[in-house]
Amino acid sequence: MWKDFKEFIMTGNVIDFAIAVILAGAVGLVVNGFVNDIMMPIVGSIAGDYDFSAMQYVLGTDAEGKVTNAIRYGAWINSIINLIIVGFVLFMLAKSAAKYKKPEAPAGPTQEELLAEIRDALKK
Repeated sequence: MWKDFKEFIMTGNVIDFAIAVILAGAVGLVVNGFVNDIMMPIVGSIAGDYDFSAMQYVLGTDAEGKVTNAIRYGAWINSIINLIIVGFVLFMLAKSAAKYKKPEAPAGPTQEELLAEIRDALKK
């Protein structure tokens, strides 16, 4: 069983997947930092220094007037803005990575086409 597990772990697919997961976590931290520390202050400034996360619909309060239950739709708006920014950043990363990708070689003739050429050459 140990031998089978070792063979499974050492296959290229598992190692590539592990590397991809680790890199995805690192890229996620970078993108979240970009969104939270750079883009959200800009969005807030454009919105007149308004903090969307403070927006809520109060459902209940206690005797002292503190909110006990509320629908925090402002946090949801922040999540939507975050999603749009993250999607755009990842789109830009994918576009720039595609520029450095090697172009695919044009597809050659199929096996049937090669056999047809050989047949025609033999007929002559």
